[in-house]
Amino acid sequence: MRDVCQDVVARTPELSHVDLSRVAFSFCQARRRTSWGIYASLTPLRFKGGALTEQRRRRTYTIQRLFDRDGREMLYILSFYLPRFMDLSLDEKLVTVLHELWHISPAFDGDIRRHEGRCYAHTHSQAQYDAAMAVLAKRWQAQNPPEPLWGFLKLGFDDLLKQSGRVIGVRVPRPKLLPVSPVR
Repeated sequence: MRDVCQDVVARTPELSHVDLSRVAFSFCQARRRTSWGIYASLTPLRFKGGALTEQRRRRTYTIQRLFDRDGREMLYILSFYLPRFMDLSLDEKLVTVLHELWHISPAFDGDIRRHEGRCYAHTHSQAQYDAAMAVLAKRWQAQNPPEPLWGFLKLGFDDLLKQSGRVIGVRVPRPKLLPVSPVR
């Protein structure tokens, strides 16, 4: 998935701010194998504007930090929920990938991209948000990325399992909010 996302970012000028070396990739096991529910998620590892701390109910909190083996701090966690994500159609998978990558702040500061209004994560219409992501997905496909890179996305989870024998990935626990100051 990292390689697919790297290619998507490289071919999509609107995502040129994304540095995938600072994005941890993870998989989560979906509790139920249904066609509805969460397929993927982007977890920001900073608060609004890239802040390391935030005040909530008279307490100051920070987010548990995450580092790779080389000591580089991660700013986001991109998680795919299996088998649910792999059971989507190819087009739905690509829209989902772009949907999550689009959430990354243009400042690439560990915060999410914030839209105007109350529904700051997806704008006023998630359907319109996903339609815009479908346009980007089609544009990526029209650039003819190498099929060996993304061809596995044409398979459902069971077919992928049959073809490869197993599906492996890294699980990154969701970071915790940590209090840094006592209640006043």
